[in-house]
Amino acid sequence: MARQPGSRQLILEFFLKNLGKVVESRDIQSASGGAVEWARRVRELRNEEGYQILSQKDRADLKPNQYLLETTFRMPAFRRDISKETRAWVLERNGYTCQMCGAAAGDPDPFGGSRTVRLSMGHIVDKSKGGNDSPENLRAICTNCNEGLQNAAPPKPDRVHLLAQVRRATIDDQRALLKWLLQKFNLEVGDSH
Repeated sequence: MARQPGSRQLILEFFLKNLGKVVESRDIQSASGGAVEWARRVRELRNEEGYQILSQKDRADLKPNQYLLETTFRMPAFRRDISKETRAWVLERNGYTCQMCGAAAGDPDPFGGSRTVRLSMGHIVDKSKGGNDSPENLRAICTNCNEGLQNAAPPKPDRVHLLAQVRRATIDDQRALLKWLLQKFNLEVGDSH
């Protein structure tokens, strides 16, 4: 009986079929067979297998959740050299919380479902940009931030917090905000809707 290809292989085949075309994250996830950690598989293809899969971090003309494989030429792959001891030390140093959004390991996943927050190691300076696996270049990061989900839908501030921030701002900043709001909603001072 033939073994079914894994999600990473399915994603690679999808990129190769769409070589030179911009693809959306939802299409990648669908091509992966619905894998929850499809973004991790994309990173593995890029970092460990050397495929030049580009995102908005690499090209300004790509929007969030867009990816592009321009060429089949593969860069030298990176080795993962993060020891268990280093992982434990970084997690302890970072208080077992994501250093981007503040979620703690085991918290309910803010994107719903029955999953809980899981932490992994994130590079401050990416290995593709010369970063290394030293503790100084590592931080605890939740899978949502690591996969870019937090960046796609940042949490909205509640009204009380937002108003408190506006009240603390300088008069000039408050006026600039008012001007922006009036323009945004195409209103004039004194209009009420």
